[in-house]
Amino acid sequence: MTFRFRCALALLLAASLISAVGCARDQQLVSISVVPSAITVGATTIPVSEDAGVSVQMRALGNYIHPPVTKDITNEVTWASDDVQLFTITPTGLLVATGLDCGSSVVSATVQTNTSAGELTSSGAIVTGEISSAVTCYVPTPTTSGSQESLSVSFAGAGLGTVTSIPSGIDCTSSCSANFSAGTVINLTATANSGSTFAGWTGCDSVVAQLCIINSLSSNQTATVSFN
Repeated sequence: MTFRFRCALALLLAASLISAVGCARDQQLVSISVVPSAITVGATTIPVSEDAGVSVQMRALGNYIHPPVTKDITNEVTWASDDVQLFTITPTGLLVATGLDCGSSVVSATVQTNTSAGELTSSGAIVTGEISSAVTCYVPTPTTSGSQESLSVSFAGAGLGTVTSIPSGIDCTSSCSANFSAGTVINLTATANSGSTFAGWTGCDSVVAQLCIINSLSSNQTATVSFN
């Protein structure tokens, strides 16, 4: 074997080794950034029920190494909302307010894969990105009138549950009542106990799922909740 041939063979083996090392360092997803970085809908001057249907299109950006690059993977992730009373989210990342409740929740985008971008085994890596999302609670403006009106809640059905109000004043598991300033907008939320189910409201100005809305308490009024 000539010296020139041995050198050529050595160079060929070295090139093959470099190529193998390069393949072993295949592109990997290391993190996910969710855009926008935070979501808040509603306002203290808007009843929560009026937020229903407000939507925001989310994006998921995958951050890779080998080489470093960022890609839009919005349609490749699994989207989830940890409180569907506040928000639902579609498989394509459309976040929608339900109008049922207010408070904070977390929206996540997750990828679980058994291979890298180049189909190399990656042991079932799970990569998740999260953001905070919130619905602002409604805070009614107090009326200047000194008159008070009574709102009563009665319970029907064989089931058990709790009714609470915004603004505060009602928090009961059986028939109760509270006085509010005339003209106050009141939201009553029904929550069934374990083993019971919510069956409906009567006596409300409008109803959205478990929410009973009194648009303006102008006289003594009674709302009835049913649990089965």
